[in-house]
Amino acid sequence: MSKPEKLMMKIDRGCIVPADEYTKNKLKARNYSIGDVVSVQISKPRNPKFHRLVHGLGTLVVENIEGFEGMDSHKALKRLQREGLIECDEMTFKVAGFGMVTQYTPRSLSFESMSEEVFSEVYKQICGVIVKLYWPKETSERVAQMAEMMVSQ
Repeated sequence: MSKPEKLMMKIDRGCIVPADEYTKNKLKARNYSIGDVVSVQISKPRNPKFHRLVHGLGTLVVENIEGFEGMDSHKALKRLQREGLIECDEMTFKVAGFGMVTQYTPRSLSFESMSEEVFSEVYKQICGVIVKLYWPKETSERVAQMAEMMVSQ
């Protein structure tokens, strides 16, 4: 099942209107008319710079931390989420002959999945995991600065 397409809208005086021509055309193609009642979920999209920044962090890790070589930035981030138990779903199950096992599955960091505020906190936590597990002589702030430099290159 594919995700429903998100259409960009903007708040006007007492109403929500299409944010651009693309959205206007999409609404027209769906045969929506003035006065139609529709169901919507409203959220502010996250700033796209944060998407680039988190993948810059993943690239920094892949290029500079042993054991991450050969991964793409996305897989590196998922590993760090799992290692730090950051925004993970937990599932416990029984393995025959072994006992109970807990599996942690990292949640998506995508625009649709979390607010900018939650994402900002997750980003700080991932930087903290890098310091704790791999670069104990650095600070979380310094790791974040290095990731920003990866993005600007």
